[in-house]
Amino acid sequence: MEAPKFIPNFDEQPFVVIWETTQACDLACVHCRACAQPLRDLLELSTKQAKKLIDDIAELKAPVFVMTGGDPLKRPDIFDLVGYCRERGVRASLTPSATPLLTKDAIIRLKEAGLARLAISLDGSVPELHDKFRKVDGSYDCTLNAVRWAREIDLPVQINTTITRHNLHDLDNMIALMERLDVVLWSVFFLVPTGRGSSIDLISAEEFEEVFEKLYQTAQRVSFDIKSTEAQHYRRFLLQKRIEDRKPGSGKKVIPFLGVSTADGIGRAPKGINDGKGFVFVSHRGEVYPSGFLPISGGNIRKQSLGDIYRNSPLFKDLRDASKLEGKCGRCEFRDICGGSRARAYALTGNAFAEEPCCVYEPKRATKPEEAAV
Repeated sequence: MEAPKFIPNFDEQPFVVIWETTQACDLACVHCRACAQPLRDLLELSTKQAKKLIDDIAELKAPVFVMTGGDPLKRPDIFDLVGYCRERGVRASLTPSATPLLTKDAIIRLKEAGLARLAISLDGSVPELHDKFRKVDGSYDCTLNAVRWAREIDLPVQINTTITRHNLHDLDNMIALMERLDVVLWSVFFLVPTGRGSSIDLISAEEFEEVFEKLYQTAQRVSFDIKSTEAQHYRRFLLQKRIEDRKPGSGKKVIPFLGVSTADGIGRAPKGINDGKGFVFVSHRGEVYPSGFLPISGGNIRKQSLGDIYRNSPLFKDLRDASKLEGKCGRCEFRDICGGSRARAYALTGNAFAEEPCCVYEPKRATKPEEAAV
């Protein structure tokens, strides 16, 4: 599909808003950013406050809104909130946990309320891998049941997979499984060592490049879309490949990475999106972060509107200023379309503006990406 003609101004409008509806969850995933707990926090946003947040998102006209957790199904008002999104013209996706709460009836209710997409995590091609990751036996089967039930009622499905040393060896099998499942998007997350994820080994910078190549080759032949999360340098990789593939006689499919839409019409982020730059995360208590993996707050929606925090917080304004990047990210000719993971830089160095720790690329003297990539 063609890219939309309108590219948002990230100084004014986020492209993606993620809301952590709750930290309550019945899983205990080894990589969990939120360190989720079984019970709901008494200080999480009320239904009224949640609806005010949805009003803010409607005012911002953010194309992508994701209700995550914890497990959103732990909130009894989640169906009402999905319905309110539809009333306000906000296209909502939801990322439930694969637990007994995720029944066929619950999925039907979510679609009837107006859910645009179901996004569910799958971190291994077989039960032994996935269930070990999620620390709950049967999670794998529950996940595949949810995918099947959603597709039976024509609710689009997105699969989220987190890449770590735990499952790197399983990547080819995961790709084969994705091809068998009727999904619109495979979102590949690259670990940021925060929350419970701090105990898991990151893959190396060289292994990042190997995964990038595998994702790129896969995208040449599959019908579903593939995107990366917290691997901003995949954009650099894609741009280099795009330039190679445009050469006469390459015979390669040029993979788009600008603002394209997936099969269900939910847009893909335009170039340059990063933590705090086109992307914003609201915690269960209303704190506004550049991403769920970068735990520095720019404000709280109980005191300010989401738009005011996103546009005017010094933290967010600094993160949108590429001149503040340090190390090789600051020198890189790809810094405006990549910029490296600010969350991973912060997690590993304590400095959100440090260079991306998991990137092998060495900046060249050229100032334009087109010059550097040929």
